[in-house]
Amino acid sequence: MAVKQRFDKFFRKCDSFAEEDKALILKSFEQAKAATEGVVRENGDPFIFHAISIAEILVKELGLSTPSIVAMFLHESNPDDINILKDFPDEIVKMVAELNKISNIDIKTTSLQAEKFRKLIVSLSSDPRVILIKLADRLEIMRSLSFFPASKQLKKSNETLMLYAPLAHQLGLYNMKQEMEDTALKYIEPEAYREILTKLRTSDIERRKLIADFLKPIERELKRAGIKYQIKSRTKSVYSIWRKMRKQQVPFEGVYDVFAIRIITDSLPKDEKPDCWKVYSIVTNIYTPNTNRLRDWISSPRSTGYESLHITVDTPDKKTVEVQIRSLRMDEIAESGIAAHWRYKGVQQLESMQLWLDKVKNLLNSPSEDIDAQVSLQELKTNEIFVFTPTGDLRQLPAGASVLDFAFDIHTGIGAKCVGAKINGKNTTIKEKLKTGDVVEIITAKNQAPKADWLNYVITSKARARIKQRMREEETKLAGLGKEILNRRLKNWKLSMTDEILSFLIKHYKFKVITDLYVAIGDEKIDLAEIKSLLQNNGQKPADVRETGDKTIAKAKKSESSDYLEIDEKLNNLAFKLAKCCNPIFGDEIFGFITVKEGIKIHRTVCPNALRLLDKYGYRVIQARWKQTEEVQSFQATLKITGYDEHGIVGHINDVIMNDTGISVRSLNISNEKGVFEARLQVYLHYKKQLDMLMVHLQQIKGVEKVIRLSN
Repeated sequence: MAVKQRFDKFFRKCDSFAEEDKALILKSFEQAKAATEGVVRENGDPFIFHAISIAEILVKELGLSTPSIVAMFLHESNPDDINILKDFPDEIVKMVAELNKISNIDIKTTSLQAEKFRKLIVSLSSDPRVILIKLADRLEIMRSLSFFPASKQLKKSNETLMLYAPLAHQLGLYNMKQEMEDTALKYIEPEAYREILTKLRTSDIERRKLIADFLKPIERELKRAGIKYQIKSRTKSVYSIWRKMRKQQVPFEGVYDVFAIRIITDSLPKDEKPDCWKVYSIVTNIYTPNTNRLRDWISSPRSTGYESLHITVDTPDKKTVEVQIRSLRMDEIAESGIAAHWRYKGVQQLESMQLWLDKVKNLLNSPSEDIDAQVSLQELKTNEIFVFTPTGDLRQLPAGASVLDFAFDIHTGIGAKCVGAKINGKNTTIKEKLKTGDVVEIITAKNQAPKADWLNYVITSKARARIKQRMREEETKLAGLGKEILNRRLKNWKLSMTDEILSFLIKHYKFKVITDLYVAIGDEKIDLAEIKSLLQNNGQKPADVRETGDKTIAKAKKSESSDYLEIDEKLNNLAFKLAKCCNPIFGDEIFGFITVKEGIKIHRTVCPNALRLLDKYGYRVIQARWKQTEEVQSFQATLKITGYDEHGIVGHINDVIMNDTGISVRSLNISNEKGVFEARLQVYLHYKKQLDMLMVHLQQIKGVEKVIRLSN
């Protein structure tokens, strides 16, 4: 009767399962119950209670479904009798066989070290659910350890610390890992465990007061900023405190991060990262941050999917507090690991687990003649491959991806400088196609730059977009260089760079736009002596040069006294608009362009569209300048900041902005890959000089490599 009641309690958790699934679970349970009839545990309970408890962990804590539950019951029934498996699906039969293999490993006689042993467990599990079933099995044993004999308590505890807790950690099952470690310590070092637990309890009142005082100003500012949030406080696990005491050779009182405060934002997906950085700014404005202890797992999540900002701050009374900042989604994944990740990713459980398990396989992979032959990576999908970096990071790419695809997947800067790679230790070209299981080391060169033919060697949209972007950037650099060279040479020849001269040269060289001319000059494809000869042979001053053809360019040369369109703060009330393509601000050199439907639009003279407008619609272009006025108007400008991710870089950027009075921030978005960051900063300001000074100050921050103004 007790067995039925225990099973019925578990079975109610499966009410949402399909009827055929529930029938399969019931069938496997009956098989296990019959096979273990009369077998009892150390406390006298029927052995089947152990299997039912594992099933509860699989469903409630890991989110696994029917195949895992059935495989577990069948494994517990009689691992050596294959006849009981004939009526079950092949998928389940395979899982049972792998569970049996792992259970047959004799830990006492093996000479493998802990890491190699964990590697062996993984190598025997082609299905990742097998690993999760073994972890659930071990968790149930640790929860029941009190009624085991002392010798078994020590043995199971040591096995758990050596083998199972690290596996749980690598799969992102942090709650499971912590429970395993604390329980194991309770039996391995009972006096130390009791001492730490007692001190945690006796210091609880003082700790609560410190937390309350610490949070008051933060909560006030969070409410003022309109950020929806909740706050949790987390005490460090007993095992973690014990390890730190041993490692640092300090007493309990010397462990300063005994507790951490967790600020959790209730944010929409698109607002998660900005909101977390807003909270970061609020906390670090109130308390002094230790920049050396900033951990940004939002920009670069851990391989397990863990996302959070970790900062350590000092209070005015010299107390040190760890603060973790994350969204509700991030918090649930951190708490529940794989099960929560599936819910948020919306992917098939098996696919997601396989990806993570292959990451674990690679992380555990180290040269060993005993193990290597048994480890083989699976082809998870026919249209995908899984490739490793030399450090063990797993990259998922479409089938047919090349070395270049892989390089750009790691980082744009690495892809742009890629000259080849080593695949499994052998040198290859950028064109080489990759396959699942390859270990790829990218080779770069400083002088390398993307070329047009690279587009023939890549299939991922990211690589194609980045190659085109870098080619445009390179073209822009060449165009700027070419324009500067031409302008300087024309001045040397006592000539001015007029629209007439530029139009003459464009038509002579049969370019479509002026940018092509500048690029050709910057790339040294046009001889400047040839340009000089062309202009001189024309026999007229360049300002009066004409070129007859389908179109005749007849632009009147304006004198210094010509009328200008003056742009002031009231321009929005008239038929003028600031062009969004270049966002001019007060102080920029500008011109007006008469549109068909939107009146006059004001552009910067360096606008990407300027040359096209001047070339095709010169008759619509009018000279413009800013009117000097005492009234102040706000303009928007966008900056791109790139560099190396030094500790506290976000705080330094915020400090520079706050110190520049008259500037307000609209948005700050930061991405981070492999230690290289890129920030997009939108600000409101009044004058171009303000923007110039802001760019200078940002450029001076340690770790910042480049600050450029974007057109929009």
